[in-house]
Parts: sequence; C-alpha cells; structure tokens
Amino acid sequence: MPPTIYHNPRCTKSRDTLALLEKKGLKPRVIEYLKRPPSAMELKNIARMLGLSVRDLVRKAEARDAGIDAVEMDEKDLVAAMVRNPIVIERPIVVNNGKAAIGRPPEDVLKIL
Repeated sequence: MPPTIYHNPRCTKSRDTLALLEKKGLKPRVIEYLKRPPSAMELKNIARMLGLSVRDLVRKAEARDAGIDAVEMDEKDLVAAMVRNPIVIERPIVVNNGKAAIGRPPEDVLKIL
C-alpha cells in the first residue's frame, strides 16, 4: 500500500514533501485535508503513530486565529474543533505502514518509508 500524505497544496513544506515522495518513486495517496478533514478517530490514530498528543498536532497561530484555545480545551473538544477547522492541523503528515511523520522538514518523512 502506498504512503498517504495529508496535504495542503498551498503550503510550501507540504508541496516539498509530496515532491520528495514522488522523487523517491512513490505514488502516495494524497488527501487534501482542508477539503476532506480526517475524522476524530483518524486524528487520534495519527497522533498515536507519531507518538504525540493530539494537542501537539495543533498549529498554534492558526488555532488562535480560529478562536481555538488548544491549551484549555479538553482533548475531546479539541479534536472536534480540529475536525471542524482542519487548517489548525499540523502539515504535512505522511502515514506509511502504521507509522507517521510530519514533513517539517520534508526529509523527516524518509524515516518511515
């Protein structure tokens, strides 16, 4: 199964990560997560694969702009807010064979390929 990239085509790091995967000869499954946000369960699974809390997947500036208090919200409410406002989710995220990596920098995803 090919890797999956949660991708925002307007993000330079996301475009660079996708290009890196393609340069490696991979044809990843591309999910434009702003158009199709991950479900609450998917977010929790991604965080688990990353070894992070869901809170660690929040882009702080975007959350602040969206009125989301990622520090004070309980996890259930935070996950729901992330699903409703996917712009606050860190990007890009690549998932491959039960592992995940954030492409910041893009080369970080190579460790899961």
